[in-house]
Amino acid sequence: QVQIVESGGGLVQPGGSLRLSCAASGFTFSMYAMSWYRQAPGKQRDLVASIGSTGGSTNYADSVKGRFTISRDNAKNTVYLQMDSLKPEDTAVYYCNVIRVRSNDYWGQGTQVTVSS
Repeated sequence: QVQIVESGGGLVQPGGSLRLSCAASGFTFSMYAMSWYRQAPGKQRDLVASIGSTGGSTNYADSVKGRFTISRDNAKNTVYLQMDSLKPEDTAVYYCNVIRVRSNDYWGQGTQVTVSS
């Protein structure tokens, strides 16, 4: 059974930092690319960042480029999102995602990030 669990969200002031974690199980983690998405109230769920199976390839939404860093530790079955220079518009529920695991896509439950003074 595939399980994806996000953690690390919270309340932070503009300009601050948070590190999100995504713990995955139920599949061979090191064989799959992983992604972070976010969804603000009343908005669609948008891709934030993705990382290849070995961590050698990453990509980012323009809105977070230069501020966020995605990484992974395959020995721990965990993907991270380091978020720096946070802005109020980064406020959203952040979701971890993996696609095409035995033909299915999987999402975690999400973790709330609130950027406010």
